[in-house]
Amino acid sequence: MAEWSTDQLASIERNDDLLVAPYREDGTTYGTLTQTWALVVDGKVYVRAANGRASRWFTAAIAQKAGRVRVSGTNIDVTFEEAGTDDEAAIDAAYEAKYPGSSAVPIMQGAGPKSAAVRIWPR
Repeated sequence: MAEWSTDQLASIERNDDLLVAPYREDGTTYGTLTQTWALVVDGKVYVRAANGRASRWFTAAIAQKAGRVRVSGTNIDVTFEEAGTDDEAAIDAAYEAKYPGSSAVPIMQGAGPKSAAVRIWPR
């Protein structure tokens, strides 16, 4: 898989939001952009679905495995895969570091969002 450029990673790190749009069922039409909180952990980009595995964007991302993201007004074609649990503690720590004091951080560190973690790769 392709790697993120240094500039892309820096843009994701400095922006609070990453908009994700997995493909729809036809595999060619992008879905509605959905606001997420993206994190960079050791050069890898992760997001968690706040509503867990029932989240529409998460379900589409895992089913279609591709789509696009938007950060700083730039669209990037991407692939999506379930993140697994290898970097779970680092992702939790990254939420605290990027969004200090936010009441949403404990939510994003909860079981539902943890079960709906996605790693994103550029295509």
